[in-house]
Amino acid sequence: MARFIFITGGVVSSLGKGLLAASLGALLQARGYKVRIRKFDPYLNVDPGTMSPYQHGEVYVTDDGAETDLDLGHYERYTGVSARQSDNITSGRIYSDIIAKERRGDYLGATVQVVPHVTNQIKEFAQNDIDGLDFVICEIGGTIGDIESLPFVEALRQLKNDLGPGRTVFVHTTLVPYIAAAGELKTKPTQHSVRELTSYGIQPQVLLCRSEHPIPDNEREKIALFCNVPKGAVIQALDARSIYDVPLQYHREGLDEEVLKAFGIEPEGKPDLTRWLDIMDRVDHPEGEVTIGVVGKYVALPDAYKSLREALVHGGFANRVKVNIKWLDAEMFEGENENLASELEPLHGILVPGGFGERGSEGKIAAVRFARERGVPFLGICLGMQMACIEAARHEAGIKDATTSEFGEKGEPIVGLITEWMSEEGLQKRSADTDLGGTMRLGAYPARLSDNSKVASVYGTNEISERHRHRYEVNSHYIPELEKGGLIFSGMSPDGELPEIVERPDHPWFIGVQFHPELKSRPFDPHPLFTGFIGAALEHSRLM
Repeated sequence: MARFIFITGGVVSSLGKGLLAASLGALLQARGYKVRIRKFDPYLNVDPGTMSPYQHGEVYVTDDGAETDLDLGHYERYTGVSARQSDNITSGRIYSDIIAKERRGDYLGATVQVVPHVTNQIKEFAQNDIDGLDFVICEIGGTIGDIESLPFVEALRQLKNDLGPGRTVFVHTTLVPYIAAAGELKTKPTQHSVRELTSYGIQPQVLLCRSEHPIPDNEREKIALFCNVPKGAVIQALDARSIYDVPLQYHREGLDEEVLKAFGIEPEGKPDLTRWLDIMDRVDHPEGEVTIGVVGKYVALPDAYKSLREALVHGGFANRVKVNIKWLDAEMFEGENENLASELEPLHGILVPGGFGERGSEGKIAAVRFARERGVPFLGICLGMQMACIEAARHEAGIKDATTSEFGEKGEPIVGLITEWMSEEGLQKRSADTDLGGTMRLGAYPARLSDNSKVASVYGTNEISERHRHRYEVNSHYIPELEKGGLIFSGMSPDGELPEIVERPDHPWFIGVQFHPELKSRPFDPHPLFTGFIGAALEHSRLM
């Protein structure tokens, strides 16, 4: 019978609830428990699929095609448990479902209210699809006191009573700020935050206190006294030198033991943290370093490429090198300018990531051309692959006005709107006037790789499955022309209709993929494309 751990946040946002959930899940796994982690998002969007990356960071896509919060990426990377559509819910989806039921008459004429209808829907979500699990960790987005999160807090209060003793534990994250002028840590924000949480009927059993300075024993005692928790359950969370040190750091502080004690479970032995110790050994003792340039559109906010950044780091782990990432705004390479060579020549590898819209596209194409002509290892992802095909069409296949229909009705669109494709549910059809939210080619799809291709050797197989998130595809009618110029289509959908991978046999390492390999990379199981890309960058660095 699954137990529930609810993680809430107080004082300010960005205290690291997602990393806490992921790290706690990893620690419980290391003790032999089966876990699943979920995210409750209070915003009214149905999902983050139509939100700007500057608003919300990246959109994380699951195997079953859900567009979810980026925290689910942390959950997957730390636990290795693939997230599902049932692991992320928003207020928007809850209200959308309830209104649909009301319109159908499912409530038999009752007045539809936040309590009990919205709270019941939240409780139903929390308890769905949990067979065979020991612990379900639920992170509640936002900060205690936010108006939009109140229905979630109330639902969890009810669920605690529904499940009975020993089935739920609340972990509350707070801030213990340091006031430099006074030379003191202040515990009052934590006290007020816990007091507000208890006013909603929830008493946290464990406190995770973020601080820039170690919290002395007397301050921990004060927090414990006024927040009604044992002193040992006041866990300090200092800034870590790497996010992959967080599970080890939280274990040293006793987080996993205190959570188990709160359930009335006496911890047995020590968790097996071997793989986390190995990862930190690779962080602390690299045998070299490479610099990768990411030429993108949203580089002002690295969280827009969160999984991509981590996948590059994982590729570094596999090659035991430190990966330095240089974020480059694609717009700086547009038109005639001197930035291109000066910025790109020192790099050991160039990556053009996914994205939407025309802004910066010419700069991305210029970066692709630089990598092709200079023999710099290149990886193009989603739109990055499409830009590689447009670059090849313009400069090798003689299609001077090659473009994509995503950017409007101009030129020759060698990349166009994908109107139909096969999925496990059957034929999917879309049109230009389809809703934007949730209508792309989403989730895991298989692909077949050509024999003797570079990607087949990278993967070590001819059959792969990768996660997609795109609305446009390279038009297969142009494949013969592009291949005459040297760009090989080495991966296709099983029906041979949709291009999935391109590469250049005459280049040291040049691969473009229509999917998002970064979404399946793990620190202890780096994705083969990133392992190969960083390995090629390392080799290139030795030749410079």
